[in-house]
This record gives sequence, structure tokens and C-alpha cells, in this order.
Amino acid sequence: MTLDDLNAFCRSLTAATHVVQWGEHDVWKVGGKVFVIAGTQTDGHLSFSVKVSPMTFEILRDHPDCRPAPYLASRGMSWIQYYTGDQMSDDELRGLMADSHRLVADGLSKKKQKELGL
Repeated sequence: MTLDDLNAFCRSLTAATHVVQWGEHDVWKVGGKVFVIAGTQTDGHLSFSVKVSPMTFEILRDHPDCRPAPYLASRGMSWIQYYTGDQMSDDELRGLMADSHRLVADGLSKKKQKELGL
């Protein structure tokens, strides 16, 4: 998966918005809340962080392609960073992003969810 592929997928999610911030990272939000932070490493490899359930965090924290997301996980949040290797399929990566979108959207108020068509 490339950064362009990631951005195209995130763009397809309901009520997703895009900004570039935090050192030129592609940041995707739903209802003003972040669900994906993405960029390209110096070697050209895609890197992105997503919100995950506590169970998924425990499973992926030891996966060879993933690690607890810098800054976010150290603050007790369940965020994982995909950062190296190519053991995960594009479908698995899209699943992580879709799950993150859902988790963040579920945390919005019912009123906000309705406004956004979620």
C-alpha cells in the first residue's frame, strides 16, 4: 500500500476529512477527531497510526510490522503504528483504518453522528 492508496481509502469513509499537520503528516479525521495519522518514512515505506481496541492493541503490539504508536500509546491510549515490513496485506491495513474510523465515530455524540450521517 502506498500513501496515495491510504489517502484514497480514507477519503472513501463516511464524513472523513483530511488535513496536513504535525510535520507534513496526512491526518484523517471524522467529526474533528483523528482516526489516521500517515506519512512516508525516509526509506519510502508507508507508516501510519490508528486507534484500535484494547484487545487489538495487545495483539498487534508484538506484530513484526507494528508497534505501540509513539506519543499516543505512551499516554495510555490504544493506538498502533504500522511502520515496517510487509507481512500485513493491504486488506488488513484497510481493515485497521476502517476500524479506527468506526471507533472514533462511535465516540462522537449521537447528535454529531446524526449530523455526519454516521
